[in-house]
Amino acid sequence: MQTYDIAILGGGIAGLSLAYFLGASRSVVVLEREENLGYHSTGRSAAEFVLRYNSPEVCALAAISRDFFDRPPEGFTDVPLLVPRGGLMIANAEKLERFEAHFAAERTKADNLTRLSVEESLVMAPILDPGYVAGVYHDPEFWDIEVESLLQGYVKGARRAGVEIRQKAGVMSARDDGRHWLLDTEAETIAARIVVNATGGWADPTAALFRIAPIGIVPHRRTAILVDLPDGVDARTMPEINELDDEFYIKPDAGRLLVSPADETPCEPGDVQPEEIDVAWAAHHLETATTMEVRRIAKSWAGMRSFAPDRLPVLGPASDHPRFFWLAGQGGYGILSSPALGALAASLLTGGEAPEGFARIGLAPTAFSPLRF
Repeated sequence: MQTYDIAILGGGIAGLSLAYFLGASRSVVVLEREENLGYHSTGRSAAEFVLRYNSPEVCALAAISRDFFDRPPEGFTDVPLLVPRGGLMIANAEKLERFEAHFAAERTKADNLTRLSVEESLVMAPILDPGYVAGVYHDPEFWDIEVESLLQGYVKGARRAGVEIRQKAGVMSARDDGRHWLLDTEAETIAARIVVNATGGWADPTAALFRIAPIGIVPHRRTAILVDLPDGVDARTMPEINELDDEFYIKPDAGRLLVSPADETPCEPGDVQPEEIDVAWAAHHLETATTMEVRRIAKSWAGMRSFAPDRLPVLGPASDHPRFFWLAGQGGYGILSSPALGALAASLLTGGEAPEGFARIGLAPTAFSPLRF
């Protein structure tokens, strides 16, 4: 029976970023239940990096992660991890008064936001319906994340440091012998002094398997569709489009247009699939806010966004067992925050100092502790 210092359960962006930052400082194994890494939430992300519009804590995590994205370690990737996209925030006439207040508030935080006329917005996003758009501003600080390059950078770096990554190796049962967790997978039993719960939507069921009290992390379904752009519209230069109240968002993706109704429907963890009603809402929003008519949906899918009760990530040892470590509840922000949260989790597991960015930004790592529940 092989023995490790740390077993990370979950081969998505949370677990693999932690494996990367742990490196050779400990003996580490990653156990992923699926055949492919990043199969669930990571592989179905809209791949957006923003510095605003989320909770203050998530915005701080993005700011801490920014340096890694802009200047990844040598050999991490051959391509830029962030591709400039820019974004438009839009509102219809009924919401114009609130839009003006929102824009004024955001301008106090960032002086690079530009209020646009409807005509100016059509230059940037010619698909918009001028009869729908009453208020619009441009934010240059939207980027597309090269998710696959980021994920593979974590995987390759972790493997170079000696981390073992095993697929189709979900934990079926677990017991504590007082010094180690004994983990039964389909193929073998392994021992690990510390177990990290990075299982995303399965975080609470995983805790129950270890007889650890659940936190209340609930997966939520998020739907997206892909449609073809009209002839003459360049997906490479068109900005992302966000509705003021987050009723929907639209962004170019792989030469097509990704549309989401920004749904958050509580669901059971699993290989979630889109519901017809949510696909219909996505098409409805696109046809309402733009001049496009949806004749064909090239692809539709759904992913999981898992939230703790306060919608903040959960990171640290469980209150009822010091050798069970939570790394979960990252909502829809796990990819953009992975450099910050992966490095922070590694520092806590090895007894090191928190990454410098936390002190610089003024974000206390204890904000994410399981002890807050």
